[in-house]
Amino acid sequence: MIEVYIDGASAGNPGPSGAGIFIKADGEVFRYSIPLGDMSNHEAEYYAFIKALEICLEKGFHVVSFRTDSQLVNAAVEKEFVKNKLYAPLLEKALTLAGQFELFFMKWIPSSENKAADELARKAARENNMKGNEND
Repeated sequence: MIEVYIDGASAGNPGPSGAGIFIKADGEVFRYSIPLGDMSNHEAEYYAFIKALEICLEKGFHVVSFRTDSQLVNAAVEKEFVKNKLYAPLLEKALTLAGQFELFFMKWIPSSENKAADELARKAARENNMKGNEND
């Protein structure tokens, strides 16, 4: 099973933001640090999730287990509902993408277990004016 760790970071609320994605797949590791522009931390969390789903689909992964330290995103995915209407289109897009996998799981983890994705997200927020990603 593919393990995907995601995190969003914002230097300000809103402010320069980034997505961090750390994927463990059959002995390979992929790291993505993606600048997102100015947005809130919660928006960055959703965009990190969406970008990670898109990457996994592009790589042809069929069974994925996502881990996030965002209780907001995790609860929204579990309930397939979000109270704040600002996030509704983001959740809808994420659920549509998640539905394309044979098996999709999402689990909340404490921040201490999500350090790799957190570091990548913070790096992207700092480098917000430079586009690109890092892939090992």
